[in-house]
Amino acid sequence: MLLIFNRPGFVEELTEQERTALFGEVDAIMKELSESGELVGGQALADPSLTKTVVGVDGRPVVTDGPFLEAKEHFAGYVAVDCESQERAVEIASRWPDVRFGGRMEVRAVMHDSGTEM
Repeated sequence: MLLIFNRPGFVEELTEQERTALFGEVDAIMKELSESGELVGGQALADPSLTKTVVGVDGRPVVTDGPFLEAKEHFAGYVAVDCESQERAVEIASRWPDVRFGGRMEVRAVMHDSGTEM
């Protein structure tokens, strides 16, 4: 699983040409992964301002709006891939254009039903 984190609002800071180039790169990577059979799925997530956060306080759930205000980045989406190796997944994540704009990609294995990956 490739988890995409970036700064809220960074896309709006880009020029239209930069936005077009960024989305073009994402489309090219997704097409490559689809054609190679490595793409399992993926989705962008809605704006963090629409988020609800549930935490435990005194043993009870408390719901608040949005993520923590002090967060400098948010979980923006994911791409699920089926790769031959972790190195291949890292190579794909390294090419993700958000990384050049202060974002980051987290590469994590998805556990199988047996959970032996722990």
